Amino acid sequence: MLDKYGIAKRIAKEIKDGYYVNLGIGIPTLVANYIPDGMQVVLQSENGLLGMGPFPYEGEEDADYINAGKQTITTLPGSAIFDSAMSFGMIRARKIDLTILGAMEVSENGDIANWKIPGKMVKGMGGAMDLVASAENIIVAMQHVNKHGESKLLKACSLPLTGVRCVKKIVTEFGVFDILPEGGFKVVELHEGVSIDTVKQYTSGKLFY
Repeated sequence: MLDKYGIAKRIAKEIKDGYYVNLGIGIPTLVANYIPDGMQVVLQSENGLLGMGPFPYEGEEDADYINAGKQTITTLPGSAIFDSAMSFGMIRARKIDLTILGAMEVSENGDIANWKIPGKMVKGMGGAMDLVASAENIIVAMQHVNKHGESKLLKACSLPLTGVRCVKKIVTEFGVFDILPEGGFKVVELHEGVSIDTVKQYTSGKLFY
C-alpha cells in the first residue's frame, strides 16, 4: 500500500505537458514535488499564485510565500502573484485543466464531500466549491478508509456535499479508480501488494474490475 507521498507521486503521472493544475489542501500539495523533469506544468494556488514550485528545503522558507493550506512554498521563474479575486476568476472561467483535491467521502456517482463534518467547527466551504463547479477534470487524493476502518468510497455520501457528479478519478493507498459515467468505481490499477479482495472488502459503492 502507498503512503501519502506515494499517492501524490502516482497522481503526478496523470499530469500532462502544458497543463494548468490547481492543488488542494493536504495530500494534493505534495504533488508539486513529483512533477516529471522536463515537463512544463503551471501549478496554481487559489490564494493567488501561478507558477508554484516544490516545497522549500528546511532553512530556506519564506513566510510571505504560502499555498492555500498556509504551507511555505517556492516560486518558479515567470511566476505571477495576484489577489484571490483574480485567482477565482481563472477558476470560474475554466482556465484550469486539472484540479486535485482531498476528500472525506466520494460516492459511486462522483459526488464529493470534503469540507464539513457535522458538529465540528469549520470556517466554511472555501474554494473547493468553485473548483468542483468549474473544473473539467477532478482527481481526488484520499485514504480509502477512515480512522475507524470504514470505507470512504460509498454508494452515497453521508456528509454534506461539496459537489455533485464531478469527480473523474480517485487515487488511494490501495489503487487507482475511475468513476464510470453510469456510476461505480472502476479499478484501473492496484498498488503493489494490494489484492482485489482487500479493495472489495473496503469499498462500499459498486466496484467493477
